[in-house]
Amino acid sequence: MLDKNSMESSARKDSPLLQVQDLTVQFPAGRGKWLTAVDGVSFDLAAGESVGLVGESGSGKTVTSLALMGLTGRTGGRLAPGSKVVFDGQDLTAAPDRVWRDLRGGGMGMIFQQPIRSLNPAFTVGDQIAESVRRHLGLGRKAAMAKAVEMLELVQIPRAADRVKEYPHAFSGGMCQRVMIAMVMASNPRMLIADEPTTALDVTVQATILSLLRDLQEQTGVAMLFVSHDLAVVAELCQKVIVMYAGESAEEGTIDDVFFRPAHPYTSGLLASIPQPNSGTRRRLSAIPGGIPAAADWPSGCRFFDRCEYAKPGLCDAVHPSMTQVDGTSHARCVRASELTLAGVTI
Repeated sequence: MLDKNSMESSARKDSPLLQVQDLTVQFPAGRGKWLTAVDGVSFDLAAGESVGLVGESGSGKTVTSLALMGLTGRTGGRLAPGSKVVFDGQDLTAAPDRVWRDLRGGGMGMIFQQPIRSLNPAFTVGDQIAESVRRHLGLGRKAAMAKAVEMLELVQIPRAADRVKEYPHAFSGGMCQRVMIAMVMASNPRMLIADEPTTALDVTVQATILSLLRDLQEQTGVAMLFVSHDLAVVAELCQKVIVMYAGESAEEGTIDDVFFRPAHPYTSGLLASIPQPNSGTRRRLSAIPGGIPAAADWPSGCRFFDRCEYAKPGLCDAVHPSMTQVDGTSHARCVRASELTLAGVTI
């Protein structure tokens, strides 16, 4: 007969590693008012799974990822009432700083967009990796430095024993990103958030970093939330995708369902902008007119209404749509999702 502790352990094992429910992030707007930047985002992330978070700049991707790391409070932000973030069975919604300090680097890690700005120029890369290892794994100075060398070798940096003594300025952009990955993975996190880790890297280096992330996930089983505006990269790396627009989820589902059978006009518009050199036909790249409305200017109806070629006045702008299930695994925030046939990626 299972005791209470065994039952709780079994429940955690069967539950997603990360559960996000109605995540709403707000920032002060003066005179006691709060401005919503992320509005009611919900999703799960299972152990060993990769989920892509995509959308144009300003859609709320980075704010969402920072909120999951408990970092929005450092810039004055807050989680609105009703938001819930559960990691490995632990509710982090109102967790104190000491809990977050133990989780960051230990339970979860984050790779930021510009690695050179995330590394301290006054310390060697070895010292910076070793600091994280000593904090979360409790290793001594010598063992932590040996671990730093091991991690640099894992991310395929040549002459790791020598380069561990060098400062960040001696590394290229791609090498700095490898150092950041080594630093994050050194403490054996269970979840990794990668916030556009290939931004500003050339195509060859980008492919190397993506291959490295894929290999590390296969070796360690780490769950990954991959934040990007590049849908082609997400399709290569992830099993599921969440398309964000104006602070909320516009569509979500498996890669196959969302990319080949999109249910939201915004998703279809993003997919149409992807170059497809092997399609056999020549066509001009499509572009979605206009831009994402500022958080202070979100309309009361569909937030994509002004840019949508399928929008119906009096319907789409009348009521704010909720997420509804469509064919397959997809859910879309569109009142016309069931009646539209939208173009996806063609092979």
